Amino acid sequence: MEVRGRGVVGQGSAAAARHRHPSPSHRAAAARVQAGDALPLPIRHTNLIFSALFAASLAYLMRRWREKIRSSTPLHVVGLAEMLAIFGLIASLIYLLSFFGIAFVQSIVSSSDDDEDFLVGSSGAPAAAAAPSSRQQAPAQAPCALLGSPAAAAHEKMPEEDGEIVASVVAGKIPSYVLETRLGDCRRAAGIRREAVRRITGREIDGLPLDGFDYASILGQCCELPVGYVQLPVGIAGPLLLDGQRFYVPMATTEGCLVASTNRGCKAIAESGGATSVVLRDGMTRAPVARFPTARRAAELKAFLEDPANFDTLSMVFNRSSRFARLQGVQCAMAGRNLYMRFSSSTGDAMGMNMVSKGVQNVLDFLQDDFPDMDAISISGNFCSDKKPAAVNWIEGRGKSVVCEAVIKEEVVKKVLKTNVQSLVELNTIKNLAGSAIAGALGGFNAHASNIVTAIFIATGQDPAQNVESSHCITMLEPINDGKDLHISVTMPSIEVGTVGGGTQLASQSACLDLLGVKGANRDSPGSNARLLATVVAGGVLAGELSLLSALAAGQLVKSHMKYNRSSKDMSKALAMKPSRDLGWCSGNGQVRTQ
Repeated sequence: MEVRGRGVVGQGSAAAARHRHPSPSHRAAAARVQAGDALPLPIRHTNLIFSALFAASLAYLMRRWREKIRSSTPLHVVGLAEMLAIFGLIASLIYLLSFFGIAFVQSIVSSSDDDEDFLVGSSGAPAAAAAPSSRQQAPAQAPCALLGSPAAAAHEKMPEEDGEIVASVVAGKIPSYVLETRLGDCRRAAGIRREAVRRITGREIDGLPLDGFDYASILGQCCELPVGYVQLPVGIAGPLLLDGQRFYVPMATTEGCLVASTNRGCKAIAESGGATSVVLRDGMTRAPVARFPTARRAAELKAFLEDPANFDTLSMVFNRSSRFARLQGVQCAMAGRNLYMRFSSSTGDAMGMNMVSKGVQNVLDFLQDDFPDMDAISISGNFCSDKKPAAVNWIEGRGKSVVCEAVIKEEVVKKVLKTNVQSLVELNTIKNLAGSAIAGALGGFNAHASNIVTAIFIATGQDPAQNVESSHCITMLEPINDGKDLHISVTMPSIEVGTVGGGTQLASQSACLDLLGVKGANRDSPGSNARLLATVVAGGVLAGELSLLSALAAGQLVKSHMKYNRSSKDMSKALAMKPSRDLGWCSGNGQVRTQ
């Protein structure tokens, strides 16, 4: 089936082809299709079936031939049963010689697809997650002479070959996107591209660092046309006592007070006995859109997809795309003769957008036989809904749906948060609930959930754009125990996270995931690492909401930001600042304290 539209999975794109590298390592990284995907069953089951068929056929034929020898019957005289046994023996032998051991071969061949990140190396650590550290230990590449010093910009020490390449890029003779492929050196390609940009724009970008980053780790999967990297400070909030475990939460942010405020919330939660969480749903969605000649035909496909009797067939077709994707359900909506089909699937420890898209493409190809008049417009029809605020995610959920709660003791509210239970409950009702309703908010019934979500997403290699739906949150505060203690909860229906794939395998982000104990895939329980990360995100939001609401109730917000969120070049003044009673602070010896 030819699927028309933008961003359709399965269609080759020129941009993707440009990043294919001739070296063996990059050819392996570019592999998207596994040999096991051609099999109707998981490879371990198929191996078992053919092994049993081989043993049974051989045993039967040996017994029959022994009986013929004893009775002096010619061996070439065979019956139907013997013919079937011979056929089974030959077929199973061909299979075992051709395919047996594919799982082992695949386990040592890395791939940039979500599925391949689940493969575990011999050491027990995920191969994809371990890759960044191995790259770091490798000998550093020679720095590109283009940007080694100010003299390089003036072309005084520029190698003639690199200078000619830069001139060709500036003149448009060599496309910038082919530099990595033609040069075979990602660092050198970034340096040449950067110099070309400097010449074209006439602007220096000296403040953007170039060296100290593994550009090969992002080739074809994280960022195209690199010319450097942006530095972001990472702070640690915690310990966050959640479900009986202590987590030190990494947060990448440039906003002053954010880490300190979250840290104060973590302290209040810990001193009150900790928080608990529950994952309500776990399923990534993708919603293609198809057009039919009439609305009646669209309704017929809608009825077919939503009929429980057809789910097993759809599930079998969908699940062939991956060892971890498992179809959970299909929800349809119509607009005239256009049909929007929202597929939901579990995706193991990957965030899973690519994984689900492959399964959806399989189903579309399957449906084309029975609905030849179906015109598949796009693999995504925005009913998913990805990276956009949408009521369907708020109501139905997307990714991980998590509820996190804690009971904050009265003395902790007074001592750590510097306010009282009644003020917090009243503020939450007027601000987070009524105020957000007045504003017509969609999923924004909270104080600043997006702050914490984005900081953790960037630190752990998630897709920052998915902060849009991942920050959907309603914060609830209630007085309990005769009004003495505070019950606080955050309900987040669409946290979209993964611990494999995308930016999670980069060295810095991988280290932050390792700090949380969720690095890579969980082989014993696929998906548990990603679910644990989602609960940590919700726990961090709970701490951040508690602290910010307390600062607002106590009138400390402006004072704290004026003190900690303003640049100070005088380090003696910065180190001499008195500890704040409303937020955590960092003393001169680097120890984080909370008053």
